[in-house]
Amino acid sequence: MTVTAVTGAQRITRAFARARDEGRTAIVIYLTVGYPDRAATPGLLRAALDGGADLIELGVPFSDPMADGTTIQRASEVALRAGIRLDDCIAEARALVAERDATVLLMGYMNPFLRYGRERLAAACRVSGVSGIIVPDLPAEESRELDDVLIPADVARIDLYAPTTPDDRLARLLPSARGFVYCVSLTGVTGARSGLSEEVAPFIERVRARTSLPVAVGFGISRPEHVRALRGIVDGVVIGSAAIDAVGRAAPHDRERALRELVSSLREAGAR
Repeated sequence: MTVTAVTGAQRITRAFARARDEGRTAIVIYLTVGYPDRAATPGLLRAALDGGADLIELGVPFSDPMADGTTIQRASEVALRAGIRLDDCIAEARALVAERDATVLLMGYMNPFLRYGRERLAAACRVSGVSGIIVPDLPAEESRELDDVLIPADVARIDLYAPTTPDDRLARLLPSARGFVYCVSLTGVTGARSGLSEEVAPFIERVRARTSLPVAVGFGISRPEHVRALRGIVDGVVIGSAAIDAVGRAAPHDRERALRELVSSLREAGAR
């Protein structure tokens, strides 16, 4: 069965619009496919949705995830040892979209995507219902070859922007952004933090001045109080390391419950 009735960009728009209409911040949950083991992934993805996640980021394991901190690096190592590859990630996406009509993104580094093949990747994402791709080591200025196959497939390539991004670069790139704008809350790698940088709010203002797309913030978002502090400032928050930590700390029989409760607490914190 193919899942093509709704395009990727439409799924993303729908997910953010639903959260906005409900007066809350959209919750984006990142999970590494194959962590803590291959068999656990389907249940964890569904637990995240049951807890109230609006979008799911499927982490494609890679041996050198340079934008990621210790938590996601270790999760990738575990997944790679279990033999997880890009095909497995796409299969998980396809099953989740078919069963739950979920909004699913792939987050991975360029090397696995290149090895898979750009055209093959775009076709697989289209038939599987993948809404978008995030490639942290691909600058927007160098993305044309990937965009040339993703755009006809209605799959959004979502860029990352940091507080250090100058205004002229935002003005040049944001008009062609698709899906949503992914803002990084800090300079550095992913990982749970105790607090949010004071740079976040003025950075979001600079971004909003140059795009009408939804704006989500990630990197370091880990607690309900973080989500609460961003309520009304951003359209969505991205939580990765905290979700993986919750799964890793729990006993095997308790992983889904732990993740579901974390996501539920984050969603509640984002309600106005």
